[in-house]
Amino acid sequence: MSQRVLRVSELLKRELSMVLERHYRMDNAILTVHEVRATPDLKQAFAYVGVISTAGDDEAIIEKLNKKRSAIQKEVHKRIVMKNSPQIFFRLDRSVEKGVRIINAIDNLPPPADPLPEGESDPVLKSDGLFRDK
Repeated sequence: MSQRVLRVSELLKRELSMVLERHYRMDNAILTVHEVRATPDLKQAFAYVGVISTAGDDEAIIEKLNKKRSAIQKEVHKRIVMKNSPQIFFRLDRSVEKGVRIINAIDNLPPPADPLPEGESDPVLKSDGLFRDK
């Protein structure tokens, strides 16, 4: 990805976050813009939004954002002056939920096995701590 596309993506992420925070609050939900990926021709940008809600209607919130896309784009493009402003599409990002599930799985692992008794060494390790070839 070119440096220009990366800079535009980061700028869109920052400004989109500000617009959503100020003008598009959802009831019982917190929206976070995790990433924005602009296409190489800068005609489109995909905004990956995380939704934290009590109702569990994440898909419905993303649909609302996509329906209000033109108004949101207008606000963002007022703040970012470009010759051709990309069209923004919203996608649901579930990476935070996946991370929480992984952390919970790690926390629920059984404790490690008992260490070797004193004086015994691990048969796989050499005395200098390097692995032996088998």
